[in-house]
Amino acid sequence: MKQSMGAKTLLFPTPVLLVGTYDREGKPNLMNAAWGGICCSQPPCIAVSLRKATYSYAAIVERGAFTVGIPSEALMAEADYVGIASGRDGNKFEVTGLTPVRSELVDAPYAAEFPFVLECRLLHTLEIGLHTQFVGEIVDTKADAGVLAADGLPDILKIRPLVFDTAHRGYHGVGPLLGQAFSVGKKP
Repeated sequence: MKQSMGAKTLLFPTPVLLVGTYDREGKPNLMNAAWGGICCSQPPCIAVSLRKATYSYAAIVERGAFTVGIPSEALMAEADYVGIASGRDGNKFEVTGLTPVRSELVDAPYAAEFPFVLECRLLHTLEIGLHTQFVGEIVDTKADAGVLAADGLPDILKIRPLVFDTAHRGYHGVGPLLGQAFSVGKKP
């Protein structure tokens, strides 16, 4: 029998999404946003939910753009730091040693060290409650050559993305392939 835990923000796994923005003065910033994911296929879109109190909130509204970087396991400390510190108090790129790269397509930066990046144009904003959901149209995806599979698409085991445990507030990695989607279910 299942035990009720009440209404909670629990979902497994939750991706670790590092949102890149420029502030009013053009300073690059990163924040760790656990609330987000792909939300539309056509046009390709991702949604991230931020509190109004975050430094990145105003930047997304003002610039109409953001990036989403997928950090590898090797960047766990940097990913955690940009979720703890505020861009109001300093330059997170300088503190972490990450290298800001100016997107050529949207008015937002990303870190060169992220193996996979989405560049997004703000498409919709939805006030939900404590959080505002920003829907970004993905205008480009970028991947390091070293994380691509033979078919030219990103390989999750080469990216080694972090996932967030919402229950215990921990970071985890991903494991091996268990079965092929849209195939393994064909056999009862």
